[in-house]
Amino acid sequence: MGQFLQFAFLGLSTGAVYAVMASSLVGVYAATGIINFAQGAIGLWAVYQVAALRDDGGLVLPIGTIPLTGGDDPMPMIPAIIIGVLSAVVWAIAAHLLVFRPLRTAPVLAQVVASVGLMLFIQALVQLRFDTGTLFALATLPDKTIEFAGAVVNVSDLILAGIAIVIAALFWAYFRLTRLGVATRAGAEDELAARLVGYSPDRLAAIVWVLTGAATGLIVILASFTIGLNVTSYTFYVIPALAVALLGRLTSFGVACGAGLALGSFQAIITWLTTKDWWPDWAQAGLGDALPFVVIVVALFLMGGRIPSRGSLGEVKMPAVRIPRVRPVPTIAVLAVTVVAIVITSGTWRFGVVTSVILSLIALSLVLLTGYLGQISLASMAFAGAAGFALSKLTVNWHVPFPFSMLFAALIATGLGVLVGIPALRIRGAQLAVVTLAAAIAIQGFVFNNPAITAYEGNIISDPSLFGIDLGVRDGTNLVTLRFSLMVLVVVAIATLVVMRFMAGSTGRAFLAVRSNERAAASVGINVAATKLFGFALSAFLAGIGGCLIGYSRGQLSAGSFTVIIGLVMLAMTYVGGITSVSGAFIAGIIGPLGVGYVFLNQTLELGEYYDLIAAGGLLLMAVLNPVGISGAVGEFVDRLTARRHVMSDGVSTPAVASPNTKADCNV
Repeated sequence: MGQFLQFAFLGLSTGAVYAVMASSLVGVYAATGIINFAQGAIGLWAVYQVAALRDDGGLVLPIGTIPLTGGDDPMPMIPAIIIGVLSAVVWAIAAHLLVFRPLRTAPVLAQVVASVGLMLFIQALVQLRFDTGTLFALATLPDKTIEFAGAVVNVSDLILAGIAIVIAALFWAYFRLTRLGVATRAGAEDELAARLVGYSPDRLAAIVWVLTGAATGLIVILASFTIGLNVTSYTFYVIPALAVALLGRLTSFGVACGAGLALGSFQAIITWLTTKDWWPDWAQAGLGDALPFVVIVVALFLMGGRIPSRGSLGEVKMPAVRIPRVRPVPTIAVLAVTVVAIVITSGTWRFGVVTSVILSLIALSLVLLTGYLGQISLASMAFAGAAGFALSKLTVNWHVPFPFSMLFAALIATGLGVLVGIPALRIRGAQLAVVTLAAAIAIQGFVFNNPAITAYEGNIISDPSLFGIDLGVRDGTNLVTLRFSLMVLVVVAIATLVVMRFMAGSTGRAFLAVRSNERAAASVGINVAATKLFGFALSAFLAGIGGCLIGYSRGQLSAGSFTVIIGLVMLAMTYVGGITSVSGAFIAGIIGPLGVGYVFLNQTLELGEYYDLIAAGGLLLMAVLNPVGISGAVGEFVDRLTARRHVMSDGVSTPAVASPNTKADCNV
């Protein structure tokens, strides 16, 4: 019992971080209707800022550093904490003014991808601006212990839990007992009414952003000595925080705080249980990461219909969809250009071309599911990784030949996609994004990083062969063989053409109907549930084929090939390319991780270390300024030129007519 209690108390430090972040998420949602995926990243900057100040006294800015102590002398603890909290406030208010306020009436998709883009941007900036490999957190709370029921309890853990409770109580008091807080809640119910009585929802939201930024910055700074410094961990603490916030229906600070503390303790208890001899080997790693996903799914599936939405002004519409047409001449031209690029390149450049071809297929899975069906998914790379690791088992352990090994592995990813898509039967929008991101983290921790599940002879993948022809990726010193490159192109081309036929036919029309209005789609005989699950299945299958091709191109897989960050960057590139068009998927493949664009950035411009920052920045700009992406912008420009040419040739100005390739805007 003593050890049980000791680990339960040890988890309070992490639980306090969950609790305060969850309270902050509830506050931001009440003020803006936005689920802020970047809440953890805001705290990440604050904690590294304090670590840098207490190391050499340098105030690190996005560009440049200001020495505050003279020389390399460390800054005292209290001033460093104050500056760290203020830095979190600055990021929070900047997020409100520059990102989320312009997107106040934007589609949920734009708000979600902007939030994810901000998360990636801050994380990439932290890695560039701070020496994350050498900085460490110094103690800020008393280093004392007490004994309780046979357990040795750190006083600092109790203090952190107390601070989390106080912060939750202060948030509750602000929203319930103050005039501005009540006005903020009223604005969430009816924004127009709040404006009519003289309150600015933007200003009210700015106050909440300041308060939540300060709270998040403070708790991570105080807890950093206990839980350590890690760029990825702090960024994704937002997922367990969202899990407990959703338990409180994004309205209850008390439930969010209590559940956050309980979740942190329970994860620590699971860590203790894994040391027991009777604990199964398959559950030795990643179970704590999977727990928030289970909590989120249960909470959303049971309460998804009862989570309040924010009242807004006007009708919110999704970007227009361009229905694909399979035209022989453009298709042959694209294939010919790709073949030429493969033939004339070698080494790293050919690897970049092949990777771009593969990534275009994974991007197409996002276009299909998110752009066409309207189901926001952040787990495409998790599906790809599941197929890749399954391919290793199929080819090495069971000697399944190509192409059946790839098809079976993709079917495994398909099954996983259907399981992740089941919550979509009850929820959509930002809540579905939460589920899929939590699923991606759970799959990464519980499957990819679990030696009992994925490790088989180093996850080696046997080279493909067909009719006695070796299609392996390497031949001696040749990094990528011509045979392998052409095989990848053929597989991706066939899959793409088949999907384009689906998208242009009755299936695509059903997808667009569900995307536009689920009730209206059901009223005309469309099985909405089956359509959603089929969309998740087809998207996961495409991502699975892409994951298998990535596996074949590597020859040996590691969890690093399919991290959540890579998946989010892939989403960013797809949104930049154009989330609602097939050509957007091609652009995403070109500029995706390790693709041609990355090779050019890394080898020609020597800016490879800035890739994640550029990707996140591009996503933010597209989300705020150009939600249709590069492909959509080009299409709109061509449509305008065509319309102008018709007017000039006819000599008469005629009313604008929608292009036959363009789907009208659809409601969220």
